[in-house]
Amino acid sequence: MSVVRDLRVLLRFRNFRRLLAVRLLSQGADGVYQVALAAYVVFSPERQTSAAAIASAMAVLLLPYSLIGPFAGVLLDRWRRRQVLLYGNLLRAVLACVTALLVLSAVPSWLFYVSALCVTAVNRFVLAGLSAALPRVVDADRLVMANSLSPTAGTLAATAGGGLAFVVRLVVANSDAAVVLLGAALYLCSALASLRMTRELLGPEPDLVQPRLRTALTGTARDLVAGIRHLAEPQRREATWALASMTLMRFCYGALTVMVLMLCRYAFSSDAKDGLALLGLAVAISGAGFFAAAVVTPSAVSRLGPGIWIATCAAAAAVLEPALGLPFAKTPILIAAFVLGLVTQGAKIATDTIVQSTIDDGFRGRIFSVYDVLFNVAFVGAAGVAALMLPPDGRSAALVVTIAVIYAAIAAAMARFERQ
Repeated sequence: MSVVRDLRVLLRFRNFRRLLAVRLLSQGADGVYQVALAAYVVFSPERQTSAAAIASAMAVLLLPYSLIGPFAGVLLDRWRRRQVLLYGNLLRAVLACVTALLVLSAVPSWLFYVSALCVTAVNRFVLAGLSAALPRVVDADRLVMANSLSPTAGTLAATAGGGLAFVVRLVVANSDAAVVLLGAALYLCSALASLRMTRELLGPEPDLVQPRLRTALTGTARDLVAGIRHLAEPQRREATWALASMTLMRFCYGALTVMVLMLCRYAFSSDAKDGLALLGLAVAISGAGFFAAAVVTPSAVSRLGPGIWIATCAAAAAVLEPALGLPFAKTPILIAAFVLGLVTQGAKIATDTIVQSTIDDGFRGRIFSVYDVLFNVAFVGAAGVAALMLPPDGRSAALVVTIAVIYAAIAAAMARFERQ
């Protein structure tokens, strides 16, 4: 299998192996933590969850970071990225322990959300750092391959972490706090794994490093504007189009995520525990779609080019999403989870490759943070739209058709750009 052969090639790079270990542990912990939050907010038997409540939770967790994310990107181009991975994961381990204590203490919801917000904010910072560091551990000829396997392996690790969290939650201990503590342990392991790399390995270049916070923050707005101008340069138009397309695809994915949550909670099961188990199955099947994307994307990109591959993924979603979603039945929805996992991850691999290959190293951190903020805003916006359109049981033909139209528009626009 080509994906196994490609992975063997990449694993010959010692520093790639070490960065991959940090990613796997970190994103595995993310999966554990996210399932703990979903179980606490959505699937607690004593809570009557609505689409509006889910949208509100997403807004509280993601939007505040979206205001500061681009500035964090500037810091990624000014601080040693290895240190960001080390201290970011250590901080998340501590904050996750605090979240576990809050769950046990039955504190007001707003205090719980503040704690979860802090973990999520650092998480986005770490993910942007991992993406910005990847070109420092592989050569240019293998960058597409690395972008196919590394983020996908991280997504699979998050899926595996989510599966482990489901097992702990449903079998070992019926406690959200226990699941959160498991995530804290994995964050700690990720921090320790980063120590296997030297401080300077992941960049940025030594002359760009500013170790003092006060010095690094000086001129942040100016540096951010410079990064956006860098992205707007004519030779980087493909990166701009790819980011716009991926943002809209993230919007579609967010709206459908809220719909599936509501279907699992109310339409497909009357019991919260059974609904949580069904959601776990959907997450696992979606993870299989992520893996399939890692298998097919490298060869597809080499034949079609990354831009056309993004258009192809969007076109496939435009056709298959309504065909599988409109029956609002368990089996088609689970098949749709696989399809959406494949097309979303396939488009993301291509987008990551375009951004990394066209953005200079000194700007890469801030561009990936802007990329991440676009993801957050799109996801929260999608949750808000879903909250307006979804009935209590999650069945909305209007939402499914609207998302299909957006996918079709993405495919047409990206294909037209590539032809030009």
